[in-house]
Amino acid sequence: MAIDSPKGLVDPKLYQLAAEQTKDYGVFLLDPEGRIMTWNVGAERIKGYAADEIIGQHFSTFYTREAIDSGWPAHELKVAAMEGRFEDEGWRIRKDGSRFWAYVVITALRDDSGKLLGYSKITRDLTERKLHDEALRQSEERFRLLIEGVLDYAIYMLDPEGIVTSWNAGAQRIKGYSREEIIGKHFSRFYLQDDIDAGAPWEELATARREGRAEQEGWRLKKSGERFWARVVVSALHDTHGRLRGYAKVTQDLSERRHLQDLEKAARNVNEFIAMLAHELRNPLAPIRNAVQVMAHIPAGDPAHEAMRQMIGRQSAQLSRILDDMVDISRVTRGSLTIEHAPVDMAEVVRRAVETATPLIEAGKHTLDVDLPAKRLMVDGDADRLTQVVTNLLNNSARYTPPGGRIAVRARAKQGWVNLSVRDNGKGIDPQMSGRIFDMFVQGRDPLQRVGSGLGIGLALSRRITELHGGSLEAHSEGEHKGSEFTVRVPLSANRESLDDKRSPPEPVSQTVAPRRVLVVDDNVDAAAALGVLLQSLGHETCVVHDGLEALKMAVEFRPDIVLLDIGMPGLDGYEVARRLRLLNKDRTFRIIALTGWGQESDRQKSQEAGFDVHLVKPVDRNELVQVLGEKNGATLH
Repeated sequence: MAIDSPKGLVDPKLYQLAAEQTKDYGVFLLDPEGRIMTWNVGAERIKGYAADEIIGQHFSTFYTREAIDSGWPAHELKVAAMEGRFEDEGWRIRKDGSRFWAYVVITALRDDSGKLLGYSKITRDLTERKLHDEALRQSEERFRLLIEGVLDYAIYMLDPEGIVTSWNAGAQRIKGYSREEIIGKHFSRFYLQDDIDAGAPWEELATARREGRAEQEGWRLKKSGERFWARVVVSALHDTHGRLRGYAKVTQDLSERRHLQDLEKAARNVNEFIAMLAHELRNPLAPIRNAVQVMAHIPAGDPAHEAMRQMIGRQSAQLSRILDDMVDISRVTRGSLTIEHAPVDMAEVVRRAVETATPLIEAGKHTLDVDLPAKRLMVDGDADRLTQVVTNLLNNSARYTPPGGRIAVRARAKQGWVNLSVRDNGKGIDPQMSGRIFDMFVQGRDPLQRVGSGLGIGLALSRRITELHGGSLEAHSEGEHKGSEFTVRVPLSANRESLDDKRSPPEPVSQTVAPRRVLVVDDNVDAAAALGVLLQSLGHETCVVHDGLEALKMAVEFRPDIVLLDIGMPGLDGYEVARRLRLLNKDRTFRIIALTGWGQESDRQKSQEAGFDVHLVKPVDRNELVQVLGEKNGATLH
């Protein structure tokens, strides 16, 4: 019977020939029990059997032993009979025993009454595609295992919005999140809050999207909240049509390297600091030694004698300032720098700072402009420390401005703040130094050119003092040789009229006190002798000894009113001497005053516990010594 087609009747033999002569597909018929009824050229090519070898055999001949034992061939026919069709891929066996990957379609054949006549089966050999897919899968699996096994790098994927979609073992080790905790979360959680507020995570993705890659170093956060220094590379991933599919991100923890760099930087700074300190100490020591030698060869009444004495006084004051700077270095590095809180007029702070900095400004022949408002600029703070800040800025401008330059100081109140600026037309700030000028021991010149320029802590200390007042210190410069401007911002006091204009000025310190019997105890013979002479010039009777045992003896024999006691003595130190003196002095007939080079807060606490009444730090100003000698018993520890 002919078969209808859109163009007319088609001879059924053409269909038979088409099936028999198709080479790329195995096409054959099965009876209802699964025995092979027909065989085409494609089946012979794929499976290796000739028609006379295989017709009449059960089609399970082509299945692996595992499939036969599991009843899979029967299952295929059962599904095809029930659903009309069965489709599958799996391993099949050729005549020579070799395996091939087959795509199989079995179709149930029924007559008009629905009676099952048999099955048609079409098989295609997809071994080459299977092997290619398997090789690709294995390659991808090896790559996946490689990525997931890397511990030194965090390697993970982000979708186009920045959501984490994969996570390797290195990411878990570095960042602390497990795969279950982080997949599906936005990667911005790895950034510091300031970076998030500034939009850094999204800017990073935008750069990678625009340029194909973004690379940077910076602080990142672990799950625990701990910071680590990271090197990050983000690569944009696009499909074949150029559509963005996401990002690959690689993060390396460089905290250890960063720590080593910081240590190396600190070592360089310390070495430079030691070199600067040596220069700064030699500067005043040289004229002091020269003055002493001159004084040894001229009579006491010679006018040069007084000039040398004044020189020694000036240079000794410079040595004292260097020591004060070193103490401040210790306080800043230990975070123990403190300030006193009292009403302060910033205009008065500027006037005091200008007075202090004037010698250096005049030495540079600079012109100084001071612009202050008529009204007071009241803040709540430490007048001495704020004066130190402004003095440092003025001295800084004087040092870094060529002779004959201009320096301007301006202060104004604005929106609850005092804005105070120090501007100059000096050498400016090298862009390479702009990020370091507030670091400790940093100066914008070669170490050999720094003689007389201080220890390099002025700006670092000034910024810290300003921050302790709730304010800020910023620097601005257009570049080298274009001048610089430093701006201090301090909050205005809530009660701007809190300073009493009518308060009486402090009473001047009396330069004379009633004569006292003073026991001086110091193992430094020269220092003890000089102090004894000074006390005698003030009208006091003195006894000078150089060790703790002698001090205990003379405390009984000399019966002093005051004991000036050094702490750092060999053998019996000052603390132990003070304890024993206190036992001798139960009725507090004499005061014990520490006169020492140890000036930390912990040293003062130990002094108090040992029984000292007052703690003075060398070198002691003459006026301060006069004041302390005039105080009565029971005065609080200074």
